[in-house]
Order: sequence, then structure tokens, then C-alpha cells
Amino acid sequence: MSEEKSLNFIEEIIEEHLKEGRYKSIITRFPPEPNGYLHIGHAKSITLNFTLARKYGGITNLRFDDTNPVTEETEYVDSIKDDIRWLGYEWANEFYASDYFEQLYEYAVDLIQKGLAYVDDSTSDEIAALKGTPTEPGKDSPFRNRSVEENMKMFSDMRAGKYKDGEKVLRAKIDMSSPNMLMRDPVIYRIKHAHHHRTKDHWVIYPMYDFAHGQSDSIERITHSICTLEFVPHRPLYDWLIEKLEIFPSKQYEFARLNMTYTVMSKRKLLQLVNDKVVDGWDDPRMPTIAAFRRRGYTPEAIRMFCEKIGVARRDNLIDYSLLEFCIREHLNETAPRAMVVLNPLKLIITNYEEQKSEWLKAENVPNNPEDTRDIPFSNTLWIEHDDFMESPDKKWHRLSPGGMVRLKHAYIIQCNEVVKDDNGNVIALHCTYIPESKSGNDTSGIQVKGVIHWVNAPTAVDAEVRLYDRLFTIEDTADIEGDFKEYINPDSLKVVQAKMEPWLAEVENGSRFQFLRNGYFCKDKTSSPALPVFNRTVTLKDTWQKEKKKG
Repeated sequence: MSEEKSLNFIEEIIEEHLKEGRYKSIITRFPPEPNGYLHIGHAKSITLNFTLARKYGGITNLRFDDTNPVTEETEYVDSIKDDIRWLGYEWANEFYASDYFEQLYEYAVDLIQKGLAYVDDSTSDEIAALKGTPTEPGKDSPFRNRSVEENMKMFSDMRAGKYKDGEKVLRAKIDMSSPNMLMRDPVIYRIKHAHHHRTKDHWVIYPMYDFAHGQSDSIERITHSICTLEFVPHRPLYDWLIEKLEIFPSKQYEFARLNMTYTVMSKRKLLQLVNDKVVDGWDDPRMPTIAAFRRRGYTPEAIRMFCEKIGVARRDNLIDYSLLEFCIREHLNETAPRAMVVLNPLKLIITNYEEQKSEWLKAENVPNNPEDTRDIPFSNTLWIEHDDFMESPDKKWHRLSPGGMVRLKHAYIIQCNEVVKDDNGNVIALHCTYIPESKSGNDTSGIQVKGVIHWVNAPTAVDAEVRLYDRLFTIEDTADIEGDFKEYINPDSLKVVQAKMEPWLAEVENGSRFQFLRNGYFCKDKTSSPALPVFNRTVTLKDTWQKEKKKG
């Protein structure tokens, strides 16, 4: 009998609430701001919210926090929906904070009428100066004691567009001496004469995140509003607003956000990488976005496995990128069809195999299924990996060398008899002989060899571009970066090679994933054309990065 999996702390809270009868069912939400593409950190939040709702018979809403018209675009809305569906989840309702603009405005009016909000003419610098410090209390704004009538008139005029951006704001009247700086009369509405992707030019005032978030949760009757740890200081304001407005008491709970080695999770920094052309768009396979992982060949199953393995913690920690790579290797090892591709081609000619002769050999497509095979052509001229030949090998070398023997995968044992070089002494071809009795599956030669190498039949080989991706940054913890973070970009994060591959690979659909024997896992890229297939390396077969790190 398998051991029952222990509950994480949020599950414990939910189960206690259900046991107490506080809720009949739970409602969670995923509330992204449509100002960029989702990254792997969002995948953790998505997985958590949707799996909790699914486990306890509840629902999850998708709500776009579109309260800042300057940075938000419909392109981002569409990409977010695509990513969530690709991960394997479907939301119960699709909402936008902008759906609630009128209701949120009425909430603000309610606070004004209760004497709990006021219009402030101070500049942002003046407001910041009056806020005080964590050890010193703030000072009241000179506009804090305006009458309800004056505040109502000014707030109405703000909505009517009678003021310029930054000329006035609406602040909650809480406590300028609170030890929590966020409770020192926070701004809850600001003026922005900007075109909104949904409401167009209808509104010129917009609620701040802290005002829109909790009230939107309440409108949707969210039972468990799950945020990351940086929102812990925001919780008192979340609760204060709900209490003073006397609305449905949604509750906020915080968990550790995902921080991962060798990458950045800041949308601002990711946008900078895109705008500065450091990467080729939001879905560049070196980026930590979900779209980029999809393009690189990652599977939703692997990302969900990763999210499950890192768990739900109360404290921030740094997750090793290698764990994510482990998850994709685990999944693709079981599911990815095998293929033979030569990334660094070296010509091999079998001199005792007739020039005009060719034959078809059997090769397996997937592991552990001898019935699933394909036919591969074989002739006297092949491509092998240049790295599989060494002219002066050491004793541990088990691949090809002058006079040495290896097995060609799915084919015959061969022996290297002659090395052909150009005028500069570079090896350009090998002349070999094969053992006719050594055919794979019917070997009667009695010869034992230690090395097995892959190959591609030269007459039928297809040229392809293969992109070898690696870590985007050279520094493990990017939070430690001081100065320009782009100075730590890994110059070897992308290498492009011209490869030789089996011809059928040119015909597969974009997005198809394979294990290129002995080279790693690869995915056909969207930039492929009939004339030139393009494949992205998803991950190597082994964790070579850790090995290189130890060497250094």
C-alpha cells in the first residue's frame, strides 16, 4: 500500500475551512496582468490554483488585472490564454478587472462618503516624502481633511477628465503612523489619459492594483486568494478595504514564488531582453516564458511534474534549473521517437561495400517497443559525427580510430583503414571496411566491439539547421547581479550548426519532439521550411552543465 502524500499548508487550510463549514466549495483565481508573456513562475501559480480547485471540487476563474492601460495589450491576453490551455487547464469564468470599473468606482465613492478616502493634490514625490520611513511615522497630507462634499466633487471631476495625469490622486485614509508603510494612506486611484485595450477611452481614472485586487476577489466570491510572498505586506490593506466596504470576505494566502537559477523572472527585465534584441522575441527558446519552453520542446506534463516536485513552500528558495531539465528528460525518454542526426558531419566511405548497392535496415522508433520500427537506408557512403573519430586516442576511447572497430547503430561492425586529410591536415573523410556477417539482429561474426556510433546515409541525407540552446545567464543567482544584468548573458547560450539527418524528419510537423540518438532531445521549430528544416535542442541527454561547472 503506497504512502499517502502529505498535504501542503494551503491544502491544510482549505480542509480545515471545509470541515468548519466556512465554505461549501472553494473558488480560486489566476489573475495575471496582460503586460507580457507568462513565465515558468506563473506556471507554478497556475498549477497550484487549478489543482487545488480540482482536488476540492471547486472552480478557478481567469481574471486579467488590466488596470494599467499603458502596458497592456490584447496580444498578451491571447498568449496567456494559450499558455494556460497548453498546460492542460480550463478556467470556469473569464473576467477582467475592467469588467468591474464601475463597481470599483462606486466602492471608492463609498469610502469617500464614509470619510475613509480623500483627493490629494500632492505630487508623487511629495506623497513619498510625507510617507516617512520604516522607523519614522509619516505626516498627514495638507489635503487629508477635505470635506466629504469637496472630495466627492473632485473625484467626480477626476472621472470627467477635468485634470491632467498626476494632478490629483485618491488616497485611502488609514494611518500615517502605521508600521506597515503600505497602510500610510495608500493611493487607490490615479489619472491616466490612455487608451485601454477593452474600455477604449471611456475611463481616464484607473484603480491601483491594491484597490482592484481584493475587491475583484470579493465580487467573484473568491474563497482562497493565493498570492506570492511579496504580497504579505499588502494583506492588511486587502483586509481593511474589504472590512470597510462591508463586502464578501475573500481571504489572501501567500506561498513562495519560484526563483530559478541562471534566469530572471522579472517581466520588466524580460521585456528589456526582447526590446534590446538580446533574444528573438518572447518565445525565444532561451527565455523562461511558457511560450519559449513550448517552442524549445518542453511538454506540459514535464512542467506540471516540475511544479509538483518543487512543492508549495512558505519561504523563498532558489530552484536549480537542472530539476526542470530532469523532468523533461524523464518524460521525453518515455515518449520521444528516436532518430539519427549528425551534428558535426564527417564522411565515411565503406570501401568493400559495392558503390551501387543499398539496403534497408530496421531501427526502433520508441524505446521498449520492438514492434515500433522504421526502415532506414544504408549504402557505402555515410555521415558520422566528427567527434566519434580520434586519430590518436587514449586507452579509454571506444569509438573510431585508425585500425579501430566500432558498430554502426542498427547496421554493421566497421574498421577504419585510412584517414583522408586536406592540405591543411584536417580530417575530411575515413575509408573503412565492414564485416558482412555482423549485421545487427543477425550477427554471426563473433566479433565483440565496445563502441556503437550513429550515422546517416549520405545519398539520402537532408541538410538541417540545428540550434543548440543553453543557459541564458552565466551567473547562478541573478538576484545577486549589480549593475546591468545583460552583462551576464551567456555568449554560448545559442550555437547554430548545419547537420545531416534522416530524410523523413523534414516532413514532420513543427513542434514534433525527438531524441536524436546520443545527442539529446530536439523539437522542430516554427521557422522550418521545406528547403531547410530547423530543430531546437530541448535538453541534452545528461546534465552536462553541472559537469562543466565542477570543472571550472
